[in-house]
Amino acid sequence: MLERSQVPTPSHDPKAVEDAIVDAVNRLRARHPVEAVGIGAAGWVDNTQSIVRFSPHLAWRDEPLRAALAGRIDLPLIVDNDANAAAWAEYRFGAGAGTSVMVCLTLGTGIGGGLVINGELFRGTYGMAGEWGHMVKVPGGHQCECGNRGCWEQYASGNALVREARARLRAGGPQADALAAALGVGPDALTGPHVTAAAMAGDPQAVELLADVGTWMGLGIADVVAGLDPEVVVIGGGVSAAGELLLGPARQAFESTLTGRGFRAYARLELAGFRNDAGLVGAADLARLALREPPDSALFGFWPRRRKRRKRGVGQLGETRARRRELSA
Repeated sequence: MLERSQVPTPSHDPKAVEDAIVDAVNRLRARHPVEAVGIGAAGWVDNTQSIVRFSPHLAWRDEPLRAALAGRIDLPLIVDNDANAAAWAEYRFGAGAGTSVMVCLTLGTGIGGGLVINGELFRGTYGMAGEWGHMVKVPGGHQCECGNRGCWEQYASGNALVREARARLRAGGPQADALAAALGVGPDALTGPHVTAAAMAGDPQAVELLADVGTWMGLGIADVVAGLDPEVVVIGGGVSAAGELLLGPARQAFESTLTGRGFRAYARLELAGFRNDAGLVGAADLARLALREPPDSALFGFWPRRRKRRKRGVGQLGETRARRRELSA
């Protein structure tokens, strides 16, 4: 990681998101020799890896993100789901290296999911595989930004952690006062890292809040593992900074509810090697690979397929190579 640039995401304006991406790329390439750009988009990217069909937390609806950015960034560009990018980083270089079936879950605003099988990202028929965060776990439960109620991410994410902490603070009384003192902020300014820091400092209520999120995490992981039977489930995203305060309760809930327990091997639950940076590393590596992979690679389904080769003379071959260079540029 040579340099990091972070700006707030303008969640209600797709054009403003594009402007922020272009500005970040231009600032970085002014100081570094950038050859390609990888984007991990927080939304459901179609199987051409060009269009963000839907984003629960941003204003993208059938947004042609790759085309919009390609007209403003004159570099090779790939777009993928952010959890897919994180999964790729962990499979290539992190906690999932060397596995044949790996699940990656990213806990942040919601829950993202990525799946690598036999060295390839599995995107599903329409490019939208891995959206386990929107499995309904509590029918009629908390309203989710996807439109459903009771989605898994409403109970096992950064948003869930903050919502429950705010509820305790606003309830009033001695316990609320004690929690407010441990957090150091009021309910309106509260963020997930405040809760994590208080828990790491030993505050019992903050520890309990993280344990609740971890328990919900483990219950959902048991369902994912029952369906996919992976070797490892890698947990990343911002909430993963809580480490064993999150993972301990998650393992306990997972191992106590997984179907067939006692008669099967348990998938390992591991923290992401890159923590919250996995999406950055994965998107960068996918962009780097796009420069050298053949067009029909399973990694880059949006590239045009190779046509059947015809015999050419020397002049035709030279023209073809020149044309390829032009298209590459």
